[in-house]
Amino acid sequence: MVSWDLPTDPAAVSTARTLAVRQLTQWGLEELATATELIVSEVVTNAIRHATGPIHLRLIRHQLLTCEVSDTSNSLPRLRHARTTDEGGRGLFLIAQLSHRHGTRYTPDGKIVWAEQQLPPAN
Repeated sequence: MVSWDLPTDPAAVSTARTLAVRQLTQWGLEELATATELIVSEVVTNAIRHATGPIHLRLIRHQLLTCEVSDTSNSLPRLRHARTTDEGGRGLFLIAQLSHRHGTRYTPDGKIVWAEQQLPPAN
């Protein structure tokens, strides 16, 4: 497991992607880098846009790869189908397509949005 505290600054999204890919490379999970970058981008962006306070990114490698982002908001993200002219609204739809499972759980200080990916088969 590895975790990082991120500032509530849009520039943190790029930093979060870089940190996640670097960690996947260390774990030998480069195969998951593209999907993980998109998942991290979406959940960190949502936290920056819709929450306040500290944002925390955590990657957990166990039987699956879990990406978690915690923030201090208690509002649940909603899956919706964006129209072709919408600027946003595709984040959770992308996460649903890229992950094995995903969800949100409340904490005493806010919530955690998580997404799980299957690990590639061992060689």
